[in-house]
Amino acid sequence: EIFLKMGLTCGRVKTKALGNPTWQQSMLRIRDPEVSVPFYEDKFGMKLIDKYDFPDMKFSLYFMASVDSKTAASLPKPGTKEAHAYLWSFKGTTIELTHNWGTEKSSSLCYHPGNKKNDGFGHIAFACDDVYEASKRLEQKGVTFKKKPDEGRMKGLAFAYDPDMYWVEIVKRPVPMTDTLGYFTLKQTMLRVKDPVKSLEFYCKYMGMTKVSEKHFSDFSLYFLACCSPGSNDGDPDKPILELTHNHGTEADPSFKHNSGNEQGAKGFGHIGFLVDDVFEKCKQLQDAGYAMKKAPNAGTMKGLAFALDPDGYWVEIVKRGGYDSNAQPYYLEEKKE
Repeated sequence: EIFLKMGLTCGRVKTKALGNPTWQQSMLRIRDPEVSVPFYEDKFGMKLIDKYDFPDMKFSLYFMASVDSKTAASLPKPGTKEAHAYLWSFKGTTIELTHNWGTEKSSSLCYHPGNKKNDGFGHIAFACDDVYEASKRLEQKGVTFKKKPDEGRMKGLAFAYDPDMYWVEIVKRPVPMTDTLGYFTLKQTMLRVKDPVKSLEFYCKYMGMTKVSEKHFSDFSLYFLACCSPGSNDGDPDKPILELTHNHGTEADPSFKHNSGNEQGAKGFGHIGFLVDDVFEKCKQLQDAGYAMKKAPNAGTMKGLAFALDPDGYWVEIVKRGGYDSNAQPYYLEEKKE
């Protein structure tokens, strides 16, 4: 089996990682929140669970999640301290939409949706009970498609476009769950990796994820990671999967490198993020293991949050679970010197 031949050792049973890391976000830059936020609310049933505005730096963050109807009815108002507390203790995964002020005035696309040569980010995905019915429903609402479920060789799955032309995969749930989860639920973020041995070690050993399944084809392999309960090897059916795609042979090419989504002129996908109990402790562990930091927790003016670099150079945000104060602020500002 390819998995064994490559020496992959990522176990299938969750063991507790330092800091209890849980995958909490995938970030995408957007041109216009007045278009993108309603798109994900109306087309995919997501809820805006929190919002941050940073006037000094001229950008805003919109955090969206798939939640059940009972939870949706009791969500606090986005932008309040109650919403912040909910966000930074959220046990699922959100899509963080980042809006840099002024981009909404552009008449053309502002961001790179990925899927060009050497791009790392592939897509996000939503699960539903019937891909064919869901695709028809989306098309009736004006959504355009990269691939409809009856097109191409791989039948039964589809790829829609969001307003910024990011690919949104539509996949079928293994067990119908519409009554409890809603028509759509956020299901995946896909990243291409150069060397799955290194990537699985980072995400499973250090970031608390579990490899719940894998698929191998003639020229590529897929590894599906989830945040599981300790002692379990199964992801919750209502929680998203991190899909790592490996195109065979890239691991043997010393010069090969994926674009992370943060390169000048090709920005789109930004990062994935994890909640941990202690940011400083987690970052020290990663640095001791040889991983570089894009931003150490003591760097910059926003103290207490960090960005590590995974083996492919993807930015991995590390945020304190619950925040640092009564407002659940996930950072604290550098004290000004007199």
